[in-house]
Amino acid sequence: MEDAVRKTAVLIEALGWMRRFRGRYVVIKLGGSALEEEAAVKSFLTDVIFMRTVGMHPILVHGGGKTISQAMNTAGIEPRFVHGRRYTDEKTLDIVTDVLANQISASLVDEIRAQGAKAEPLHFGTRNCLLGEQLTLQAEDGSSIDLGHVGYVTDVDQALLEEICKSDTIPVIPSVALDHTGQKLNVNADTAAAALARILKAEKLVFLSDVPGIFLDRNDPATLVSHLETQRCRALIADGTIDAGMEPKVDAALEALASGVGKVHIVDARLPHSILLEIYSDKGIGTEIVR
Repeated sequence: MEDAVRKTAVLIEALGWMRRFRGRYVVIKLGGSALEEEAAVKSFLTDVIFMRTVGMHPILVHGGGKTISQAMNTAGIEPRFVHGRRYTDEKTLDIVTDVLANQISASLVDEIRAQGAKAEPLHFGTRNCLLGEQLTLQAEDGSSIDLGHVGYVTDVDQALLEEICKSDTIPVIPSVALDHTGQKLNVNADTAAAALARILKAEKLVFLSDVPGIFLDRNDPATLVSHLETQRCRALIADGTIDAGMEPKVDAALEALASGVGKVHIVDARLPHSILLEIYSDKGIGTEIVR
């Protein structure tokens, strides 16, 4: 009986959050080594199905950096990075798009369907959702840095996403955009998810990876920060507490918040049901960032 009462208390705690978020978009980016752990992925997708069942509109965006690197190694292609971004020539682009769309995206959709829910992959090979332009960086001397077929998201097909979500289906989107000519572009998954959340004015943007959140001291688990405001985030970037590994996520988070996204969460996907604990409980388990 005590166990039953505890379960009821959990449901009652979650009820208020379910009411608040019903009908709202939540963009979830899955990446890191969490993609390589089959049990963690299945548990995470169960959580996404739960969110869809209680009325939220989860949109799943994924990358696949490690799997892409492995595929390139098998093909005998040496990965090349320029300012932290994967240089993408034609051969690399073929591997990137195959891994993301035909392997990872397809496997996530298959697992959601195997668990009894509806999912649809949205990309260049089905119905495209992400629109983009080629990304160029500037060197210190002002010259352009060539990244190959690397891009950034400029717009999304909002009508398509609305159609999919209203049909009780979970969209699964790999981080590949098309430009106005139909050229495929390799897009950083963190920035793709942030752009989606920004354009849709999503209630939440969630980064699921292989880290529990933001630490004041990465060697001390007790320094995990559960709540941050944007001003404090900028200070932690400036003093080096938020370093190169986490900084791109936080930069994307700050941009999304400035454009109207309600909250950004950074959560460890390896912990069972971490996203439900973060969103539908009063305390949460990761780091939330707010304006």
